[in-house]
Amino acid sequence: MIVPQGQTDTFAYRIRLMQGLMMNYPLTLNAIFRRAETMAGRREIVSRLVNTSLHRYQYAEFTARARRLARALRDLGLRPGDRVATLAWNHSQHLEAYFGIPLAGGVLHTLNLRLHADELAYIVSHAEDRIVLVDECLLPLWNNVRPQVNVAATVVIAPPTSPGAGQSDAVGAGQPSGKGREESADIRRGDLDYEALIRTAPPLGDEPDPDERAAVAMCYTTGTTGKPKGVAYSHRALTLHTLGLCLDHCMGIREADTILPVVPMFHANAWGMPFAAVMVGAKLVLPGPHLDAPNVVDLFHRERVTLTGGVPTVWIGVLQYLDANPGRFDLSRIRAMYVGGSAVPQALIEAFEKRYGLRIYHAWGMTEMAPLGTMSKVPALMDEACDATPESREALKFRYRAKQGRPAPFVEIRAANERGFVPWDGETMGELEVRGPWVASAYYKPADSADRFTEDGWFRTGDIVTIDPDGTIQVQDRAKDLIKSGGEWISSVALECALMGHPAVAEAAVIPVADAKWSERPLAAVVLKSGAAASPAELREFLAGQFPKFWLPDAFEFIEAIPRTSAGKFKKSELRERFKNHAR
Repeated sequence: MIVPQGQTDTFAYRIRLMQGLMMNYPLTLNAIFRRAETMAGRREIVSRLVNTSLHRYQYAEFTARARRLARALRDLGLRPGDRVATLAWNHSQHLEAYFGIPLAGGVLHTLNLRLHADELAYIVSHAEDRIVLVDECLLPLWNNVRPQVNVAATVVIAPPTSPGAGQSDAVGAGQPSGKGREESADIRRGDLDYEALIRTAPPLGDEPDPDERAAVAMCYTTGTTGKPKGVAYSHRALTLHTLGLCLDHCMGIREADTILPVVPMFHANAWGMPFAAVMVGAKLVLPGPHLDAPNVVDLFHRERVTLTGGVPTVWIGVLQYLDANPGRFDLSRIRAMYVGGSAVPQALIEAFEKRYGLRIYHAWGMTEMAPLGTMSKVPALMDEACDATPESREALKFRYRAKQGRPAPFVEIRAANERGFVPWDGETMGELEVRGPWVASAYYKPADSADRFTEDGWFRTGDIVTIDPDGTIQVQDRAKDLIKSGGEWISSVALECALMGHPAVAEAAVIPVADAKWSERPLAAVVLKSGAAASPAELREFLAGQFPKFWLPDAFEFIEAIPRTSAGKFKKSELRERFKNHAR
């Protein structure tokens, strides 16, 4: 309201806001696809197949095949908004589905192949998947799922033959399987062959872009408690997330890169790296089912990879493999290795850089965030600091990169505890809350998730953090894993990262155990490196200089392996059950 000078609000009048005169251009994956189609035709996509051989083709063939897949899905009766599930590893045909399904108007739904068949059946039914694309090598898993679900069609993805995916043998020329190459015994009557569908379908032409708010992809959370929850990403959210990944503060993905996402394409869309690579026209290297260190390092060396991302267990294995094969591989082209999924020990970050010149950046995010939230790129002021020796500046940077970093542009953060919002002092713990254009506002067909969102629309992450004055977060724990001893909080994550810095320790997980006096006390479950030895007293002494005395674990249990979730995170619920009757 504008009130002219000397007049009361009785005479106030409303001035129309001036509108901008820019095009209302929809932000869609279709637009990203068209850019790659017209500008990146000669760039290469490399996939390691089940038999470990390499398949290569160019973007021009990838985009043509994605359009043929879109037409084939339409011919199978796909309607706008129908969900199409993929049960597949990282390879070129999965990338075709990443764009062919949206082009057809469907919703890409990646299934986590590490889940139990019963969990997958629940997810497929809850999402109401209409069509499923499944790797031939994963048919034994799918055959345990399909009796429990109702899908209209199963399309089997057989490995392509070199040099082009279009040269694969047919199972059934677009008809129910039973012709062509020798079939897998796991193929069922009525299954369709992916390559035959691609070969016989004409390409789908350009159509009007969809509403940018329409759903284009889905992922389900894989928490250790409760049913998995569906997150439906809009075109707008994924397009903005893709632009965000290409910013230097985030992953800085660019056309000159050769990108190898070790993180599976069924884990939060491989953190969005495939979408970003296609948008800028970067070379993509996809490892298939071979995520072991020898195969991954071979691809780094052979394909001259510049940027990669994976969970800590991957990089722990890679470091051990490099240490065992000194001087054998040239990894000098790698400019960034991103790690997420769980906290990474500072010792691992230092080992990669000091021994091999490889730089690890810590990222944090969630399925509900598409998934990028924060990135530990060292702030410019810290990088330019001149009031410290080079050695102390280097140590400061390592400590910073072991944190989860500052939020990506457009991602806003705050933290709250029982007393209200916490100060950004780097010390006070609170549950992290976020909002932004690629953050979920609700779950798909939610049952009991209202408590995950605040009254003013922020998402409660469940992560307990401290926030530094510059906005850098450090995850202290999941809310359910934080240890409360004598009224004081103890971070299991901090203890785990410190323990994994001990030269004899391969992995460590810290859990609370009941205590009559203090309510809870920390217990450390430790996996030692092969041939290494360490005593509880030695490990306790190693931690003593880094933490208050009351933080130190009362018990150390040496175990063969730490149980993991399907996402590769420590499954602490299993450890808590195992040691629930532990006596001091």
